[in-house]
Amino acid sequence: MKANLVAKLMIGAAVVVSAAGCASWDSMSGRQKSTVVGAGVGGVAGAALTNGGILGTVGGAAIGGVVGDQIGKRR
Repeated sequence: MKANLVAKLMIGAAVVVSAAGCASWDSMSGRQKSTVVGAGVGGVAGAALTNGGILGTVGGAAIGGVVGDQIGKRR
C-alpha cells in the first residue's frame, strides 16, 4: 500500500516538473509563478492526504493555485 502511494506521488511530481519545464517560465510574472508552484504543491499534498484520490488531487491543486496567486499578489 505504501509503495503504491509513493509511486503515485512520484508520477505526480514528474508531471508537475514536466509541465513547468514546458511552460515559458522566464516570461511569467511573479504572481503567475507563485500560482503554478502553489498548484503543484497543493496537488501533491492533496494526493498524499487522500491516498491518491482524484478529487483530493484536483482539489488540492485548485486550492494551492488560489493560495499561490494570493501570495504572489502581495509580493
